Amino acid sequence: MTRDPAAFPDDHNGDALWNMVGQGEDLTIPREVDFAVLFPSEENALKFAVHLLRNDQKVSFSTYEESDEMSWQVLVHPFMELTYANVDGFEKLLAEAAEAFDGVNDGWGCESYAAGE
Repeated sequence: MTRDPAAFPDDHNGDALWNMVGQGEDLTIPREVDFAVLFPSEENALKFAVHLLRNDQKVSFSTYEESDEMSWQVLVHPFMELTYANVDGFEKLLAEAAEAFDGVNDGWGCESYAAGE
């Protein structure tokens, strides 16, 4: 199978999705995706989480022990089909919204669904 640069651009999201296809993932199956956003303070993380809750997003909140500077994490759990436009677009929206709270994106992940399941 040849990589379609329109569906899987040459960046971190395109690479991740293309690797999933290579591992037999069926990206057309909608699923909950976990987007991580990190914050320097509990107060900012909570304010961001409340902002998302007011916009009908499912979130979870916790400390983040991997970093001393960004020690709070908000996970956002939208339900979506794994297209580049969906993943990249949602990640960009999160980055823009998190900026006001000194937050930064820290990647995404999801449950695996092999083709044919």
